[in-house]
Amino acid sequence: MSERRHAFDDRTLDCRGMLCPAPIIALGRMLDSVPIGELLAVAAEDPAARHDVPAWARMRGQEYVGEEAAEDGVPVYVVRRLS
Repeated sequence: MSERRHAFDDRTLDCRGMLCPAPIIALGRMLDSVPIGELLAVAAEDPAARHDVPAWARMRGQEYVGEEAAEDGVPVYVVRRLS
């Protein structure tokens, strides 16, 4: 079985075990270190992240790309930096 790689694998914030608003705070702090046009992902078990990450992206003028699952099944929310 081949290992699945994504463009954001090197830029995935591991927010497992963190509760709202910690994953969003981590996302906001990390965004400036990502080049414009590149992806940043947040792996978070907190159910609020499913709504918080897309809302944060809209409010900050960034693109919410979507949700995937990490190898362990934890949701991974992907954002593209636009500005």
